[in-house]
Amino acid sequence: MTTGTVTAPEQADTVGSDSGAGTGIRAVIGRWLMALRRRWTASLQLRTVAITAVLTLVAAGVLALFLSQQITSGLFQSRFDQVEAESNRGLNQARSIFDNAVTNDSESTDLLVTNTLNQLAGDTGATVVRDMLLVPLEEAQNLFVGPKSSSGLSTEVIPEELSQAVQEDNGTYWQSISLPAEDGGTSPGLAFGTQVTLPPGNIYALYMVYDLSGVQDTLDYLMRVLVVAGAMLVMMNSLIAVYVTRSVVRPVGQAASAAESLSSGDLTVRMPVHGEDEMARLGSSFNRMADNIQDQITQLAELSQMQQRFVSDVSHELRTPLTTVRMAAEVLYDSREEFDAINRRSTELLYHQVERFQALLADLLEITRFDAGAATMAPEETDILHLATDVVLTAQPLAHKANTAVFVVPMDMEVTADVDPRRIERIIRNLVNNAIEHGEGRPVDVIVGAGEDTVAVVVRDHGIGMSEEQASRVFDRFWRADPARARTTGGSGLGLSIATEDTRLHNGRLDAWGAPGDGSAFRLTIPRRSGGTVGDGAPLDLPPVYTESQRRLPLELENPEPAQLQGEAMPDRIHEQSLYQPRPNTTQPEVES
Repeated sequence: MTTGTVTAPEQADTVGSDSGAGTGIRAVIGRWLMALRRRWTASLQLRTVAITAVLTLVAAGVLALFLSQQITSGLFQSRFDQVEAESNRGLNQARSIFDNAVTNDSESTDLLVTNTLNQLAGDTGATVVRDMLLVPLEEAQNLFVGPKSSSGLSTEVIPEELSQAVQEDNGTYWQSISLPAEDGGTSPGLAFGTQVTLPPGNIYALYMVYDLSGVQDTLDYLMRVLVVAGAMLVMMNSLIAVYVTRSVVRPVGQAASAAESLSSGDLTVRMPVHGEDEMARLGSSFNRMADNIQDQITQLAELSQMQQRFVSDVSHELRTPLTTVRMAAEVLYDSREEFDAINRRSTELLYHQVERFQALLADLLEITRFDAGAATMAPEETDILHLATDVVLTAQPLAHKANTAVFVVPMDMEVTADVDPRRIERIIRNLVNNAIEHGEGRPVDVIVGAGEDTVAVVVRDHGIGMSEEQASRVFDRFWRADPARARTTGGSGLGLSIATEDTRLHNGRLDAWGAPGDGSAFRLTIPRRSGGTVGDGAPLDLPPVYTESQRRLPLELENPEPAQLQGEAMPDRIHEQSLYQPRPNTTQPEVES
């Protein structure tokens, strides 16, 4: 045999492998427990069957315990009454024989004792096998008979308590004992004892020992029967529970599957109906509900298509006459200085209202393109920071008129993404114009940041703000936080809806936050790569966290074009939703910070 020692590295490898094996086992057990927990919470049938089996098992165990106690007590008492009567009769008979004995030597006395013990032990009227045991109570020189047993039974089976009681009194006493069994174990028994006197006047203890192994076998058999009956009861109740729950849960599961199919858009799914019971009525009611839902959705879809066609047709039909009216209004507006005060004011009102009408018509045409699914993307790699700065430059006339400073806050200088630049510009332009409009003359900040897979633009104002309910409805069509609709720019109420559709084309997300008196913030989050998605997170918080020292004027980030434009700085609501914005030919007016 070759012996050796394990070096430290080998010991470390052994410990590491044991630790790895233990970790693997724990991981497998953990996965198994998680799968079992998911199965438990997801299956009503499993819970019902398991609970039924456990309750049946508990009930069967309680019943078996009660029955075993009752049977054991009754059977023992019955056997005890029988063996007590037999032992009293046998012990009295032996006492009478020994008291009337006329033997005067040990040989005859021993013969008398042997015959008497064998006779009593072999009594055919005994209901339980019994043995006789004779034990002298006093150590004397003239004992004719020593300890004697009818079947070689040892005196050690007699308990000390019983032996002491028989020795102290001449009554009859009993006690439960354990007898040695043939297989090396023990079996239950009963011992009855009393005092007897043998020639020449010596006192002995005479015991009748009953072997109750047959009674124990009977009890063991009954217990096995009870266990088998309990197991069969548990299995039978479990099978019944499986059948009952399956007959109940299966239609419910079918209803759940059908409801999921309905929610996913399959309006043709129906439940099978069999019979006239409660489950059949459930299926019939569900099918009627599905029919009604299908009819209503079909009607709503037809109405929606009619509405979209109507809006589209009306919008297109109005373009030509509205263009004519606008041309006439522009002619009148350009000649307004030649009119008197009343006609000049009327001309100005006509011009501006025609302008707002044309803006509304342009928005309606754009939203009908989204509804018809005709909107498409033309993605290209775009510098989002440059794009946002360009939008801020374009919005300077409106900001100057509102006495609002608009800043760019670049959190990252390299912010590029594969997007449709015209649509992203339209989104940011909508957000910036709305921030200027509702900013109450306070600064507006455009924060630009980027993450590993996403970019974000946040437009933050410090104006009137909005409540949580208003923030949840701000993207609805034709909804405005100001019911009077008396804002200076007077948009159509479709700007944020169009921005939402543009964001959806990019697989992005548009979020809103606001607090009354503390302003509001809108965050645009889009993926860097075309076709990507955005998760729950974003590169910028909402509301964003930044300092005033991070603010930059747009002139610091981009060189404006040298052209100039004199005249009134009015927001161009006509082209606000246009994908192709005319470049402003204005020098940048100074804005007070």
